[in-house]
Amino acid sequence: METLLVVIFVIGYLAITLEHNLKIDKLIPALAMMAILWAMMAFGLDGFTTWFDSANHALLENFSSFGHEEKTHLLEETLLHHLGKTSEILVFLLGAMTIVEIIDYFDGFSTIKSFVKTRSKKRILWIFSFMAFILSAIIDNLTATIVLISILQKIVKDREIRIWYAGLIIIAANAGGAWSPIGDVTTTMLWIGNKVSTALLIEHLLVPSLVCMLIPSFIASFLPAFKGEIDVEDEEISKSKYSSIMLYLGLGAIVFVPIFKTITHLPPYVGMMLSLAVVATFAEIYSNRKIAISSVDHDSDAASHHSPVHSALTKIELPSILFFLGILMAVAALESLGLLFNFAESLKQGMPLMGTEMASSHVSDLVVLLLGVGSAVIDNVPLVAASLGMFSEPLDDQLWHFIAYSAGTGGSMLIIGSAAGVVAMGMEKIDFFWYLKKISWLAFLGFIGGAICFMVMRYLF
Repeated sequence: METLLVVIFVIGYLAITLEHNLKIDKLIPALAMMAILWAMMAFGLDGFTTWFDSANHALLENFSSFGHEEKTHLLEETLLHHLGKTSEILVFLLGAMTIVEIIDYFDGFSTIKSFVKTRSKKRILWIFSFMAFILSAIIDNLTATIVLISILQKIVKDREIRIWYAGLIIIAANAGGAWSPIGDVTTTMLWIGNKVSTALLIEHLLVPSLVCMLIPSFIASFLPAFKGEIDVEDEEISKSKYSSIMLYLGLGAIVFVPIFKTITHLPPYVGMMLSLAVVATFAEIYSNRKIAISSVDHDSDAASHHSPVHSALTKIELPSILFFLGILMAVAALESLGLLFNFAESLKQGMPLMGTEMASSHVSDLVVLLLGVGSAVIDNVPLVAASLGMFSEPLDDQLWHFIAYSAGTGGSMLIIGSAAGVVAMGMEKIDFFWYLKKISWLAFLGFIGGAICFMVMRYLF
C-alpha cells in the first residue's frame, strides 16, 4: 500500500511539473492527489504498521496493535492537525495578498516609479535589482515581481530589452525573499513551522542572499543588453492622492507582523489579520472620502465600487492558495505514514558528508544544495514541505537556514522553478529556452556564490 501511495504522489508531482505541457493548472493534480492519498489511507488503515506522530515528531512503533476505532480516531486527529498547520500558512498568505491588492487599489505602487530618474540601462538594472531585493522581503517575491514588471512596462518600451530586466528581477526577487520570513512561501513555511526565527534568519541569510543577487547583476551590467541608454517616457501617472499613504501604511503593516509574533508569541496569521484590519479601515475611510468628492459624477457606480477590501479580495491569487492546500496536505499524508522520516534517515546514513558536516547533524550540505537545484525543476513548496517532515532538527539549526536559502534562490535557475519566474513568464511571454540560454547561468553563479558565502560565514562565526 505504501508503494502505491508513493506512485500516486509521483504521478501527481509530474502532472504539477508538466502543467505547461499538459495545459492543466497545477492546482488540479495537487487537490486530486491530496484527496486520493488521504482516501486510500482511510481504506487501508488496518494494513499500516507504523504511524508518524507529527505533534511529537516521532514514530508510533506500536501502531499495529491499535484497534480499528483507535486508528480511525488517530487518522482524524492527524488530518485535523495538518489542516490546522496548513491553514496557518494559507490565512497568512490571504492576508498579505489582500493588503497588497488594497495598496494597488489606491495606485500605491506608482509611487515607486518616481524613483527611476535615469536613462542609463546599467543604472536602471541596478535600481530594479535592489528594488526587487528589498521589496520582495516585504511583500513577497511573487508580488514584488508583478509590481516591478508592471512598472518596467511603463518605463522600457522595447520588449527585447525588457525581458532581460525581467530575468534579473526574478533572480533578485527570489534572493530577497529568501532572507525574510514573509518574503517567500517556503521561508514562511519554515517560519510558521517554528524552524527559523526572524532575527537569526536575517542574520544568517541576508549577506548570502545579497551575494546571490549582486553576482548576476554585476556580470549582467557588462553584457551588451545593458549598454547605452533607453528612451524613458516622461509621462505623469494619474494616481490617487492617498497612494503614497497607502503604500507606506500597507508595507509597514506587513513588516509589523514579525514584531507582533515576537511580542505575543502568537502564530503569524493573527498578526497579519490585525494588520489587514488596520489597512482595510484606512482604505474604507479614504475610499468613502473619494466617493463623497466624486459622487455627483459617479452616482450610479458609487455603490458598486465603494469597498476597496471587496475589490482586493476579488483579485487575490486563489488558485495559488488552493495549490498550496493540495500539495501541503499531500505531503502531510506521506509524512503521517513515516515515509518521509524513513527517507530522511536513509539520506543521513547514505549520503557522503563531503567534508562539510552540518553543525548539529549529519545532513550533508550536498543534500541541501541538491534540494536547491531540484527546486528549479520541481516546485519548491513540496520540497520544503517534505523537508519539514524529513528532518527533526531544532529551531534555528543551520540546516533550516540553508534549506531556506537553497529552496528560495535555487528556483531562479529555470523560469518555471519559482512563482516569480512563472508570473514573469506570463506577463512578458518569456520563452523557456531563451531564459535557459541567457539567464540560467547567471542565476546558477549567484546561487553557488551565495551558498559558498553561507558556508564560509557558518564556519567563521
